[in-house]
Amino acid sequence: MSKKTIFYIAFFTVLVIGFYIVMTRVTDIGKPQLPVLNTVMPFSFTRQDGQQISNKDVAGKTVIVEYFFTTCKGICPKMNRNMVKVYNELKNEKDFLILSHTVDPETDSVATLKRYADSIGAQLNNWWFLTGSKAELYRTARESYILDDPKNSSKNISEQFLHTQFFCLVDRDGVVRGIYDGLKKDEVDQVIADAKLLLHQK
Repeated sequence: MSKKTIFYIAFFTVLVIGFYIVMTRVTDIGKPQLPVLNTVMPFSFTRQDGQQISNKDVAGKTVIVEYFFTTCKGICPKMNRNMVKVYNELKNEKDFLILSHTVDPETDSVATLKRYADSIGAQLNNWWFLTGSKAELYRTARESYILDDPKNSSKNISEQFLHTQFFCLVDRDGVVRGIYDGLKKDEVDQVIADAKLLLHQK
């Protein structure tokens, strides 16, 4: 093999490697991709400051969603201790938001949610506590965030009580990209990592 041929082979090898490196740095090629699980439907709820918010207000943000109630003595305190960990890891990220929905709107008034938010250090700029009609809260949990079986909506709403330990990760386009057990350290760590992945994607 001539020196000229060796030179061309080496040159084009370096060129291909260089092109691949550039492409992986400026695009999402080669990066792990999260699944597409569902699309969030339109919603409208009341925030802890009394403001009405909708899906339009969260457009363009990477969102982590949970459902809880303030008087819970079971799984909710541990879930929200873990959510505080998530919050502290991601609160300085641009376009990051947590949505915490009550499952007990009759008890969890706007004022109650505001006191609860203040008690755990949640700031209004990127952690919203939401209330609204029980029917819409539950329908959104099931049909948008897939945090409960949608078939449960067929029951009389007054007889229902949704109690889930799972967190939902939604991308900036309103697409559900992951469901995580909010009681398990490894899954809490994973939702943080996956949220960072979405936040930093081009």
